[in-house]
Amino acid sequence: MANKQQRLTGRQKAAILLISLGPEKSARVMKHLTEEEIEQLTLEIANVRKIQGEQLDAVLEEFNQIFMASQYIAQGGIDYAKQILERALGTEKAFSIINRLSSNLQLRPFDFVRKTDPGQLLNFIQNEHPQTIALIMSYLDPQQAAVILSALPTDRQSDVARRIAIMDRTSPEIIREVEGVLEKKLATLGTQDYTIAGGINAIVQILNNVDRATEKTILETLEVQDPDLSEEIKKLMFVFEDITKMDDRSIQMVLREVDSKDLALALKGSSEEVASKVKKNMSKRAAEMLDEDIAFLGPVRLRDVEEAQQRIVNVIRRLEEAGEIIISRGGGDELIV
Repeated sequence: MANKQQRLTGRQKAAILLISLGPEKSARVMKHLTEEEIEQLTLEIANVRKIQGEQLDAVLEEFNQIFMASQYIAQGGIDYAKQILERALGTEKAFSIINRLSSNLQLRPFDFVRKTDPGQLLNFIQNEHPQTIALIMSYLDPQQAAVILSALPTDRQSDVARRIAIMDRTSPEIIREVEGVLEKKLATLGTQDYTIAGGINAIVQILNNVDRATEKTILETLEVQDPDLSEEIKKLMFVFEDITKMDDRSIQMVLREVDSKDLALALKGSSEEVASKVKKNMSKRAAEMLDEDIAFLGPVRLRDVEEAQQRIVNVIRRLEEAGEIIISRGGGDELIV
């Protein structure tokens, strides 16, 4: 039976696994696949006539082993996963699984720090050179990097942001050296060798997740230090003032999702142009009520206004990601309707 199992291709194993999961769970899995992968698997599933019990058991066992190995790698790195698997499956089996994962999962540098609390990580890297901080942040999840960027001193935020934006390639030796330092500090392991990180898209994703005040500080500083870079970043970002560039239908959809208190607070500190654009897409009565709410607020803190504006921007970004609205950021093709 072992020989028969070895003759199965990866697609055949995947097809058997999806069949065993049933239609509902298989559909949830396929949501994460590309159209080409779905087509290939669908064809493979259609070609399956009969699954022997031993064959199914072997596929499920292999899937379970690979899944557990992936979890161990995420928790503590390659060596940690290897140690656990060796105890459970033996050295030869563990080595085989780790080798397959290392080549197929495309593990990225600093994978071991993604499970680390951003506040704790900040304590270890905040005194490092800005280029070192930028390198580490380029490999983190945007939300995790945003927390760190927001917590850095104001004079370092724009410096680190700029370094992330202009970063292109970093040698594997430097990455391993920086990882080695973090390994000792965090008592974890992870020495992968991917070399590309950073860039405009990386800093845009991070800035999309920081608070409004940090975002403004960094963009305003970059506008002075590197106007061209600042303009490139702004083209890929959406800030509250960009509401004036949105079409009426999109604004109306956003207004349905936004809390009325947030809207009043956000417009309290906005330009007349933004306020007019918003009110234009409301009924006369609703616009009057909005003016009343704004007047009723009285003096407000700038921080509260910026937080309300950020919450509205988050709604806009969510609707855009869902494909419900389209935001023009400049520099791209015009939409013809």
